[in-house]
Amino acid sequence: MRAISTAAAAAGGMLRARLRSASRVRGGGEGAGRWTMPGHEERPKGYLFNRPPPPPGESRKWEDWELPCYVTSFLTVVILGVGLNAKPDLTIETWAHQKALERLQQQELAAAAAAGDGDAE
Repeated sequence: MRAISTAAAAAGGMLRARLRSASRVRGGGEGAGRWTMPGHEERPKGYLFNRPPPPPGESRKWEDWELPCYVTSFLTVVILGVGLNAKPDLTIETWAHQKALERLQQQELAAAAAAGDGDAE
């Protein structure tokens, strides 16, 4: 039991050493990172897409491309949703199930015909 625990401890130490060296190579961990080097700003200034928010009480005006884009996106989702739900089921499992039902029906008819012939004699 003690040999297993020392082997596990040694393997854990080697793994930690590899991960620590890999993080140093990739810029993680200690020291200045790519975005925290001197010369970079602490916080970004400005707004998303360089668009200031509207004054309180006013709504943002839509640009001329937004309405057609939103309508087209909505219609695409609706058409795909309806179309994909209405498509025929062409899987091999459905085909095999239908063929098996047909064979069972034929066997039942043949058995009923054989039973009917047996009663006539």
